Amino acid sequence: MSRGPARSSTQQRAADQLKLVFVLLVGLSGGLIAFQSDASLVVIGLAILGGIATGGALLWYLIWIMAD
Repeated sequence: MSRGPARSSTQQRAADQLKLVFVLLVGLSGGLIAFQSDASLVVIGLAILGGIATGGALLWYLIWIMAD
């Protein structure tokens, strides 16, 4: 069952880049919050990694609820 016309490779690449930027934005925001609270570099790094994991999970959930 198809939802519509297939995406071109350019559109697919742009969509993949948008997904990557979304995940990185969530991850970096976690790092910035840790940085603003004068955390150590290790904690800032862990906050970025945790934010990236959270962003990936959030992206997966958004894609899942949008699928038919």
